[in-house]
Amino acid sequence: MSLRLALAAALSFALAAHAETRPRIEVFMPSPCLACIEWGVHLMDNGFAVTYRDTADMAALKRRLKVPAAVQSVPTATVDGYFVEGHVPAEDIMTLLAERPKARGLAVPGLPRGAPGREDRSRSCETGCVVLDGEGGAEQRHELFETLLVMPDGQTRRWARH
Repeated sequence: MSLRLALAAALSFALAAHAETRPRIEVFMPSPCLACIEWGVHLMDNGFAVTYRDTADMAALKRRLKVPAAVQSVPTATVDGYFVEGHVPAEDIMTLLAERPKARGLAVPGLPRGAPGREDRSRSCETGCVVLDGEGGAEQRHELFETLLVMPDGQTRRWARH
């Protein structure tokens, strides 16, 4: 066996082993949803193995997963027995998987600007901010938002603040 072939085999084995250890998350979304795809890229960039599923009946999926109406967004995902509703940051999901609380899942209700997949990449803004447009109006670039933990009874509590 040549050295090149041996190195290629070792690299393939290492990549396969790494893929096995990454948390698998299945992202359900209406098609097309570019923000949902961007959220999935954010998850991949942060160590998740992402599978996308175009879903025609998102309402039925949310009912099946028991996502409360008050916390719904566009994308819904499942990871290791939990649902993830909306554009939840990867770090919040990793904390959920590490702590494993008794809960249904996490949610970022609505579509807050600045959440993963909802960033305005043409400008930067580290905190919640509003920028004047020069014509007496204002444009909000980033909204402060919370990730909520959805308890077994459907009640929520703050998991993280962004």
